[in-house]
Amino acid sequence: MNYNNIIEGKFIKRINRFCATVDINGVTETVHVKTTGRCEELFVAGAKVYLEPSDNPNRKTKYSLIAVYKGDVLVNVDSQAPNFVGAEALVEGLLLEIGDVDFIRREMKYGDSRLDIFFMAGERKGFIEIKGVTLEEDGVARFPDAPTVRGRKHLLELAKAVVEGYECYVLFVIQMGNTRVFSPHWNKDKAFSETLVEVQQNGVEILAYDCTVLPDTLEIRKQIPVQL
Repeated sequence: MNYNNIIEGKFIKRINRFCATVDINGVTETVHVKTTGRCEELFVAGAKVYLEPSDNPNRKTKYSLIAVYKGDVLVNVDSQAPNFVGAEALVEGLLLEIGDVDFIRREMKYGDSRLDIFFMAGERKGFIEIKGVTLEEDGVARFPDAPTVRGRKHLLELAKAVVEGYECYVLFVIQMGNTRVFSPHWNKDKAFSETLVEVQQNGVEILAYDCTVLPDTLEIRKQIPVQL
């Protein structure tokens, strides 16, 4: 995934879920935050950030915040990016557990949910639900960073689909490149973590891939181990 005309700024503070203030060349700008996650460990005063200008003249904010440095590690915080790079990696055959596919459809309705990807590969058919991960603790990538009822619902839908003969996967796209293992965040959301273990035991495959992150690029890099 590529961004256009990226500029650098310095984070000041988060105003609310969708907006923050950033110093851009000495000017304080209100910018759009492209994640609904809390990201409290990332959005700290003085952090170097990268922003993409909007080409919509009617938008209230001129810039979108897409990446932030945590120490010397650049973390992509665009919540729409994991679905894009996950689908891109699937089409390119980079998700080794799934292999080459013949057909994909984004945002496929199943049960009471819209799952991120439906795919077909010969006689095989399946669903992939993609979760972006921006939280890292001592080299461990963790999800979620706040309770997610919707995320747990998606897991249960995947488990139902397995019973009906679909291959089902949860793909955790880690939006950074410095982690050694993925684990659910039991302290933040015990219900989600327990459900993840349950659906894995019932046939849903759990995958985690980290990314190469540059100011203007996010790309799937390599698989990392999953520790439930």
